[in-house]
Amino acid sequence: MKQRSKRYLEALKMVDTTREYHPKEAIETILKMPRVKFDETVELHLRMGLDPRNSSQQVRGVATLPHGLGKPVRIVVFAQGDAEKIARDAGVDEVGVDDLIKKIEEGFLDFDVAIATPDVMGKVSKLGKILGRRGLMPNPKSGTVVQAADLPRVINEARKGRVEFKLDRTGIIHVPIGKASFDEKKLLDNLTGVIEAIVKAKPSGAKGQYVETATIATTMSPGIRLDLKPTLSLTAE
Repeated sequence: MKQRSKRYLEALKMVDTTREYHPKEAIETILKMPRVKFDETVELHLRMGLDPRNSSQQVRGVATLPHGLGKPVRIVVFAQGDAEKIARDAGVDEVGVDDLIKKIEEGFLDFDVAIATPDVMGKVSKLGKILGRRGLMPNPKSGTVVQAADLPRVINEARKGRVEFKLDRTGIIHVPIGKASFDEKKLLDNLTGVIEAIVKAKPSGAKGQYVETATIATTMSPGIRLDLKPTLSLTAE
């Protein structure tokens, strides 16, 4: 059995594992826990009542975090012609097609989000093995393959803090909602944004209980179970 640190055990004493917490109370508890030397990510973990092997029960989408993820977001755009100019004017880190593809093939991966216009996806598809395994491949389902007119909006959303969520092979969704250095309101607002997006993304093939359990935790802390009723009822003010 893995030996837990003194800090982890102290944090564990602050959690009542026999009950479920209102989201606000859970965040308050997390923020009171002893900290490590780095700014931990606060994560939401949802066990879904879905069969990941059933194509009609897949969940995938994006959520905009009102307060971002606490770090600058580096964005590249695959585009040409007028779309390239629009992306460049929006201030992305890199934009192009053939030259950008070559740069990535040579090892450039210093970015967080990749966006593309539909007309260049035939060329971008060759990067599937490189970008796909890192979750960076532009995809219409995640809202990262868009028409030129939509580029300013999507780039702006990505810069603010646009996170992708996806049902994994074990039937769980893992998604970051901020940093331990955030205050309670920022984390609650970001949690609300993610919950709203996941509830909205409920697939037509879902049967029974959509979300079975919800837990939040920092990178190095014990998880706190959330009360599903108030959690799934969260809405932006």
